[in-house]
Amino acid sequence: MPAQSITSETLDHRLGFPTGHLKKLSGVSSRFVAAEESQIDLAVAACEAALEKAGRTPKDVDLVLGACGIPYQTLPATAPLVMQRLGFADGTAAAYDVNATCLSFLSAFELAANKLALGQAAAVLVFAADIASRALPWEDQPDVAALFGDGAAATVLTTGDENGPGIAASLLRTYPSAYAACEIGAGGTRFDFHKDRETFARHAVFHMDGKDLFRVTHKHFPQFVDELLSKAGWNRQDIDLVVPHQASPLALEHMIRETGMERSRVVDIGNTHGNQIAASLPTALDIAWRQGRIEPGMRILLLGTSAGVTFGGMALEV
Repeated sequence: MPAQSITSETLDHRLGFPTGHLKKLSGVSSRFVAAEESQIDLAVAACEAALEKAGRTPKDVDLVLGACGIPYQTLPATAPLVMQRLGFADGTAAAYDVNATCLSFLSAFELAANKLALGQAAAVLVFAADIASRALPWEDQPDVAALFGDGAAATVLTTGDENGPGIAASLLRTYPSAYAACEIGAGGTRFDFHKDRETFARHAVFHMDGKDLFRVTHKHFPQFVDELLSKAGWNRQDIDLVVPHQASPLALEHMIRETGMERSRVVDIGNTHGNQIAASLPTALDIAWRQGRIEPGMRILLLGTSAGVTFGGMALEV
């Protein structure tokens, strides 16, 4: 996490809102904000901690996957720079990015697992680092802006025993009818900075249509969870812990209600961390591990949604 944490009350004071206003709108009491740290600083710190915990060094890693919702820059990818900062020698591993916005970590996890299963890698380092506090719509949508926070997480994935822990099932499904519900339009080829700088600047700020997102999620997400559980051969009673992407505290409550999950088995850090984009889900996973909520033999369900709109999930046996 960045060193600085900012409360919603502090933001109320800065923006001229009555005390408690942003907490009421967003459900977030505080969030970490990278005032001094760069996105690369956060990514490297998370990777170093993951490598140390796994008892590995850069020499042991074949592939580095960047799984950030927003990259450090448009080109080149973020992963090679993190690889360099970690001290990897040139040509000793591959490094590239996987971008699925808030589901980037889950998508990279699945890709890494496939690489391992095919024998194309022996150890994969996956990191998600996001500075969500940039480009937020504080003027037009302060309730949306107050949802977000910064952070990073990383994991080292290796091939396990044939009958040991592993992935029971994974699933991604996309509903492009709500493609424009969450977006930052500028930065790619859609808007030409040289021809229309005003339009470019206007679309450089995050925008979200909460109603459109709710419509798609309410209609399809419960069935998506059912399909994932069916692939894993699980029912809801088999799940020991649910680790969701922390889209918002209100969205999480809706997910629990719509899917019938037991609230006591759901990891909820949104109140103190906000939505950290792609770093959100692995941060919640790490916190659950540190709190002793995950033990060998447990069945863990990772769930999330992303802009586009995509639903993602993975059934893990640990």
